Amino acid sequence: QVQLVESGGGLVQAGGSLRLSCAASGSIFSINAMGWYRQTPGKRRELVATVSSSGNTNYVDSVKGRFTISRDNGKNTVSLQMSSLKPEDTAVYYCYLDFRTPFGRRYDSWGQGTQVTVAS
Repeated sequence: QVQLVESGGGLVQAGGSLRLSCAASGSIFSINAMGWYRQTPGKRRELVATVSSSGNTNYVDSVKGRFTISRDNGKNTVSLQMSSLKPEDTAVYYCYLDFRTPFGRRYDSWGQGTQVTVAS
């Protein structure tokens, strides 16, 4: 069983910054990728940023230059530094984990979500 614990969401004024963090624990043998997705009511969950085991990063175009994803492999944590926040960044943000168990099986896991609200 794997658990993802997120922290760092909240309310911020437009132009401000927030940092999201996520810690993974449990039966994890190796991690392929970690990242963040977000979702607003009535819309599909969308990728925000991911970082692979080799450190390659991927961002949705709308956050490039404003958000930075980072990962601590030794601690199985991933963070998302969000700057120059806009009201359209308001969403529930979900931590994502792509991992393998000690038995070699590959799974996805999701955090419970943390609300980010950007006031105009």
